Amino acid sequence: MTTISQTAGRSLRPSSSGGFFGALAHGVTALFDRLERRSAVKTLSELDDRALRDIGITRSQIEDAVYGQFKAELTRYL
Repeated sequence: MTTISQTAGRSLRPSSSGGFFGALAHGVTALFDRLERRSAVKTLSELDDRALRDIGITRSQIEDAVYGQFKAELTRYL
């Protein structure tokens, strides 16, 4: 009787496109992005209204500008 292995054709090494280390790298990158954006929001929040007006945003638009949701309106003026 012939036995066929279920692991035939599969590589034993982890794939380079994913796995634990890929997920870990993605998580670390996301964490640093989040921290950087929080820092930008804090820095912009510390500016006075005149300085914010000079860069083209109002206080209520700070988070949208930092997180990229305000980009379409900003490019209209450039």
